[in-house]
Order: sequence, then structure tokens, then C-alpha cells
Amino acid sequence: MTCIHLLLTLVFAVSLGSAVEIQRPRGVPLSKKAFYEENKPFTCLDGSRTIPFDRVNDDYCDCKDGSDEPGTAACPNGSFHCTNAGYRPSFIPSSRINDGICDCCDTTDEYNSGAKCENTCKELGRKERDVLQKMAEITKEGFLLKQQLIEEAKKGRQEKQDKVTDMQENKKELEEKVEALRTVKETAEQPEKEAKERHLKAWEEQKAAIRLEKDKAKMAEAFLELDDNADGFVSVSELQTHAELDPDADGTLTETEAQGLIGGTEQVDTSTFESVWANIKDKYHSEAPPTVRTPEKSQDDEEAMAPYDVDTQVLIDAAQKARDDFEEAEKALREMDDQIGNIEKELSFDFGPNAEFTYLYSQCYELSTSEYIYRLCPFNRVSQKPKYGGSETNLGSWGSWSGPENNKYLVMKYEHGTGCWQGPSRSTAVKLTCGKETVVTSTSEPSRCEYLMEFTTPAVCQEPTNIDLSPHGHEEL
Repeated sequence: MTCIHLLLTLVFAVSLGSAVEIQRPRGVPLSKKAFYEENKPFTCLDGSRTIPFDRVNDDYCDCKDGSDEPGTAACPNGSFHCTNAGYRPSFIPSSRINDGICDCCDTTDEYNSGAKCENTCKELGRKERDVLQKMAEITKEGFLLKQQLIEEAKKGRQEKQDKVTDMQENKKELEEKVEALRTVKETAEQPEKEAKERHLKAWEEQKAAIRLEKDKAKMAEAFLELDDNADGFVSVSELQTHAELDPDADGTLTETEAQGLIGGTEQVDTSTFESVWANIKDKYHSEAPPTVRTPEKSQDDEEAMAPYDVDTQVLIDAAQKARDDFEEAEKALREMDDQIGNIEKELSFDFGPNAEFTYLYSQCYELSTSEYIYRLCPFNRVSQKPKYGGSETNLGSWGSWSGPENNKYLVMKYEHGTGCWQGPSRSTAVKLTCGKETVVTSTSEPSRCEYLMEFTTPAVCQEPTNIDLSPHGHEEL
């Protein structure tokens, strides 16, 4: 039985109509009347002793449990039953009897104090009935909404399951397409690779030829410059005029060193000079003054690879199209895998006995306070963000349902949030209550780094029982 039903039962089990007085000692509830029979000895309710009945409510405490003085303040541990006809019965400590303060709404606790008490039970009962009436209406409307949510969840779940089935079939086709396009791509890439390699080889050979021609031109220029007497030979003495060619870098190019550079002879002609040019070219500096030249292409420009020929470009374009087609299909397959995974993840959640909490998935609800904006994303996370700037704090990620044994779906637990300074990781318990609207109603921090959030939702509304809220029947007096 829910709290609302229990309250209704307590309030409306009695009537506001005709009263039937049931004789019993003052302060005794109807449930214990049988223990208080006039003209019979009274046995203390704890069984500790038996006393004459005339000692009940004689303003002297005889029983250890105080049960012989239900209507006086004689026993410090006694309790007084307020009948409160028209409202809810209650108990108060016997020390409050005749203390000048009205505790019972029917004023029965101040029967001998002279206090001016007013019987407010009927008015309190009326107000409570109004509140309970509204609560009953909310419960009724919330339960109707819950039934709609269950139907929508059932329909939505079936649609998602069907969608996953269809997507699995489409995935097989897409996988086959990807493999076929992979074969097309690899087939197109092989001639592309071979054509590119041929083009690269030709370019490398061309570059080598260009470098060789340049080297020969430089060698011929050097020979002419070194051949001071223009006799068609470069001699040791002519070579010694270029100290930069000194192999030991002591500042002097000796005759022996010069001979070594030209192969151990006294002089070389053009053809022989070509064979010893490698010994000279890296250190040789021309003595000719620099000439003003028109801008020429840089070495990188001169050695830049030429555009592909038409046949090679056709192969490259075909291979690129095959790659694009393959990558597009592979991307579509990844996206389909992600979609299937997301739907299967959603279907794996425990959304309640009848999937009534399904509608909360992928939704977020906020509560703004004077300092913070709290955000609850059911089955995902809870966060807190300063209202006027600052970073967001994770108050916990979805953990599990953690309500009481009789209904675990009354509390959501979010765990492993941002760690507190020298403390535990933040966590949040979300308490769910019945309501027509889905809304975060309050937040608090009962313990350090442990948050409590109140959340209303139709999903927890129970089927209301038919309780007549109109006053009828009889009262306990």
C-alpha cells in the first residue's frame, strides 16, 4: 500500500457523521480497550503487576510501563491517545497532558488545565482531505500517463528491435560491398603503382643526366681556367695556383700534393682531367669574376618531377575513384555499426518492469538555483555548473537502480563523479516520486560530496484504489 493510500485509510476510516461513544478510560486507544475493563483488576501491559481498576488514571504511577496512567501525566514514560475525531488519531507523551499547551486537535489533552483550546480536528481533516484529493488526482492522471508511456515504450522497443534486424541484414550487404570495392581498389592500385614507379624511374634518370651534364660543363670551365697557357694541358704548376685544393689544409699546395690530385703525373689533358675531376671539384673555386645573369630556375625547379603522362594519369584517376568508393562504403559500414551499437545499448538498459522509464533515455532535465544549474540526464550522468560562469562538475555517472527491496525503481544511483578535494568521488541519489510532469524539483547535499535530487515522473505512479473521500460511517470517541 502506498503512502497516499495509507493516509487516506487512516483519515477516512472514521466519519464526520453521527458519533458513537465507546466507553474507555481517558487516553486509551480503541485498539487497547479490551485491556481496560471496569470493575476488573487491571494488569500492566508489560505484565509486571496487577492493580485494582480504580487505580487507573488516579494520577499515581503504578506500572513501570506507565500503562495505568494513559490519561494523566503521572508516569514519565506514558503516552496519551488523542482521538481527534474528524482527523487522524495520534499519541503524545503523557508529560504534555494538562501542560497548558493544546497538543490534540480535539483538546482532550487539556481537560483540567484551564487552557482555552479550540477543537480544530474537522478543519484539519477537511484540509487534509483536500490535499489527499489533489494527490489522488495527480496519482490518477500520472498513472494514465504511465500507461501511455508503457504503450509507447512497448511500441518503440519493437520498432527498434525490427530496425536492428533490418540493419543487420543491410550490414551484411554492405560488408559484401566493402569487400568487393576493396578488390576493385587493389586491382586498380596495382597498375597505378607500376605506372608511378616507371614515371619516377624516368624522372630519376633524367635528373641524373641533367646533373651529369652540369658537372661536365663545370669541369670544362675549370679546365679552361686552370690551363693558364692554353696549351691544352693542366700542369702541376698551374694547379698549385689554387691553394684551396690543398688536401691537408696547411695553406700550401705542394708539388707532390698537386701531382696526387691529377693522378701522379706532371700534366693532364682534357680526357685525363675528366677522370681526376672528382678529386678536385668539391674544393675548386673559380677565379672568374661573377657575371650578372638573368634569373634562372632553382635546382628544385629544374629537378621538379614532370606531370604524369595521359596514360599514367588515367590509371591514377581510376585508382583514386576506386579508393573513394571503397572509403565511402567503409564509412557507411562504420556508421551502421555505430547505429546498431547505440540501439543495442539502449535496449540493454533496465527501464523498469514495463519499460515505463524508456522515455527518459537521451533526455536531460535542469533545475536552476541561486548559485548553480543542476542537470540530470537519466541513465547517463548528473552535473552541476555555476550559474554565472565556471566549469561543469560531474556529480556522477549512471550506476544502477538502488531503491528499497519492495521497489528498487524509486531511486537512481549515479557514481564516480569528480573527486572532492581530499575526499571521495561525488555521487548522486535521485529519488523518484509520482507526478504528472517530469521535472527536477530539488537538490541538496546531505553529506559531503553525496548529493540528493528529487525528481517527479509519471513512471512511478501506482494504480490508485477507489477510496471514497466523502465523510460517512462512524467516529471513534
